[in-house]
Amino acid sequence: YMAMLESQGGGCAVCGSRENFRGNQKMLHVDHGHVTGKNRGILCSKCNSGIGYFEESVENLTKAIAYLKRN
Repeated sequence: YMAMLESQGGGCAVCGSRENFRGNQKMLHVDHGHVTGKNRGILCSKCNSGIGYFEESVENLTKAIAYLKRN
């Protein structure tokens, strides 16, 4: 965990957040692919949940980016 966290600059691999805990809730989690089971990196709760809500789909995330750019 610590080696992986250090290798990505000490924070979330997506947004860079370094917030490890909020109260008693752990904020940085080891992310893994649900198809492969392989660890991909360490993410904050928001980024980890976001990727999950988009069903780990690059296509869905790309559509969301296009939507945000349009609006």
